Amino acid sequence: MNAMPLSVRIRLSAMMFLQYMMFAVWWVQLAGYLAKIGVTGTLKALILSSMALGSLVSPVFGMVADRHFASQKVLMAMNFACAGLLFLAALVNSPVALFVLLLLAMICYMPTWSLTSAVAMAHAPSEKFPQIRVFGSIGWASALVFSVVADRFFNAKIDGTNIPLYCGAGTALVAALLNLTLPNTPPPAKGQPASIIDVLGLRALGLLKSGNFAFFMLISMIAMIPFTMYFSFASQFFMSQGFELVTARMSWGQISEMFIMLLVPIALTRYGAKWAITAGLGALVVRYVAFLAGGVLGQPWLYYIAILIHGAIFGFLIVGGQVYVDKKATPEIKAQAQGLVGLLLFGVGMLIGTFASEHLINMYTAETMVGNVMTEVTNWNAVWVIMTALSAVLMAAFWLIFRDDVLKKSAPSAAA
Repeated sequence: MNAMPLSVRIRLSAMMFLQYMMFAVWWVQLAGYLAKIGVTGTLKALILSSMALGSLVSPVFGMVADRHFASQKVLMAMNFACAGLLFLAALVNSPVALFVLLLLAMICYMPTWSLTSAVAMAHAPSEKFPQIRVFGSIGWASALVFSVVADRFFNAKIDGTNIPLYCGAGTALVAALLNLTLPNTPPPAKGQPASIIDVLGLRALGLLKSGNFAFFMLISMIAMIPFTMYFSFASQFFMSQGFELVTARMSWGQISEMFIMLLVPIALTRYGAKWAITAGLGALVVRYVAFLAGGVLGQPWLYYIAILIHGAIFGFLIVGGQVYVDKKATPEIKAQAQGLVGLLLFGVGMLIGTFASEHLINMYTAETMVGNVMTEVTNWNAVWVIMTALSAVLMAAFWLIFRDDVLKKSAPSAAA
């Protein structure tokens, strides 16, 4: 591929920046917003499962679009749809309506992660793609700007309100308009049969015949429970502790991710997938020990360790796992194998994780008289004990049982 023009690189980087910002600005604080408006139980779990449910369904929509329309046009249409759906979600008061609108938004949004990568890789040399993709992480972290601007210039707090949904809608609209300027990217799979089996990665199920691989997938799916507890419910915890600018504070995790991700290829090359994935599980333990210690010792500054460790968890556990799957899969099913991982982790795993986390929080929540007001209070320390124990068991089991059966094959590829 010839050198990429600077104007194209700028547009592709802006595309990534806006695509991840539009999600982070409202999703990060969603649990806190739901708690604030009194949504609890199954309805709350369903709303927080909209991303996972969208992940299960959206590949089918992405598959059909991939075969009939230019990628940048599909991206534009989905972003326009997201803008409208998020705007409507900010207006409704009914939890059922909110669930339906956010589910539709996620069905439109989740395919854009692969679409943005497809557009970027179609016009950027492969060695330049990471330099473009990193703007997605920067966009996620930069979602804090909405909270900061509201606080500093308008003396307003947007956490726990519907304002982030409006911010997400506005960002989605800007992203859709930017998509109009992207270089043409013809449908990459035009003329190919639209097989749901292929797009869901079901042909890669043969990999599960390997006991070692099946164990890896089992541990990864269970690990999505503590992963989802933070990803979907941390804003509820921080708001219950009186933290302000929650979205801004939690964005520090993505800032650390930008730097830690640089270490992931080095760790995979030098130490292999077993070490990297174990390190990711160990980072989960560190996160919940920090939450627990912060509560028991009355030292809220320890919560920031739980935030900053996010980059290590995502980089070593999620990305390390994806690299392992890539090395295990034969060339003809590599893409399907990654689709299977996405389906099982971000679809099934996060769906289970959301309902399990909501159930656990409800178990340790009771009505307590605070002053003259009856208020629901959660014993978060008990929640953190269970999350710490689960993470520690997963880490120990993986280290003791898993065999790095692609160590020798993965090192040269990772170094390339």
